[in-house]
Amino acid sequence: MPQPTAQDVHIDEILTDLAVAYIQDQNLYISTKVFPIVPVAKQSNKWVVWNKNDWFRDEAQKRADATESAGSGFNLSTDSYFADVWAFHKDLGSQARRNQDAGINLERATVNFVTQRILLRQEIQWVTDFFTTGVWGTDYTVAAQWNDYATSDPIEDFESQKEVMVSTTGFLPNTAVFGYSAMRRLKSHPDIVERVKYTGTGARNITEAVVAEILGLDNVYVARAIKATNVEGETAAYSFTHGKHAWLGYVNPTPAFESPSAGLTFAWDYAGYGATVNVDQFELRRTKVIRYEAESAWDNKVVASDLGIFMPNAVA
Repeated sequence: MPQPTAQDVHIDEILTDLAVAYIQDQNLYISTKVFPIVPVAKQSNKWVVWNKNDWFRDEAQKRADATESAGSGFNLSTDSYFADVWAFHKDLGSQARRNQDAGINLERATVNFVTQRILLRQEIQWVTDFFTTGVWGTDYTVAAQWNDYATSDPIEDFESQKEVMVSTTGFLPNTAVFGYSAMRRLKSHPDIVERVKYTGTGARNITEAVVAEILGLDNVYVARAIKATNVEGETAAYSFTHGKHAWLGYVNPTPAFESPSAGLTFAWDYAGYGATVNVDQFELRRTKVIRYEAESAWDNKVVASDLGIFMPNAVA
């Protein structure tokens, strides 16, 4: 006996409670987390840099009665920032907007799309400015890459470099940044596992906080953002933004006068939104589109290069 099929009685429509978009969680981006954000009122300006050596020389002397005291002085210079404005837009035509089905929200998707492009640019720019060789006072090549579990000694790598920094600056490193691949191998390293196996923390539960405790650091950040390495139209290809490297340094949690920090991010508040991403929308009447435009302005600055140590290719 003929019967209607399931396909006969149903016409596929767009779901109203589900849509799939590959939007990276903003928590994966570390560019605004590692170094303090300094809001600034002008696009460019200068700040004072005091000569480090002047503050460490032992020049006090005994003073005889009725004689002048020993004296000296200090030198200063200036450095400057310039907050580039970064922007990206997408246009939505009036016909597409008015014809979209209930399960599609072009406006929300467009806001997310342009915001993600600026966040990704911030992350990649952070790598260019901070997470590379030739930027910091020390580029330290580990004696053996950490995936070589038989001969590498990552804890000693960090301890030796902490000693280098504190012996030349007086500041003990308090922060580390890892590319995802570097942290993945580090968490499984026998030296790390050995430190926690009697604490009730299993090897599978070694978190970033546990690694920070073992390395004697206040903050550990793991970069997990990815980027497409192909241009539009080519075969899709992806990679981590931060590679297989690590960084160790001192970050001042509350930057102030005469208080050094390895790096700072100067965020120009020219549009009233500081270091955040602002999204404007406005109509272009000639083409009958609504333009969604994301914008942010910042400058990443190495403030004290001797308070940072870069470890390139910590893992293979």
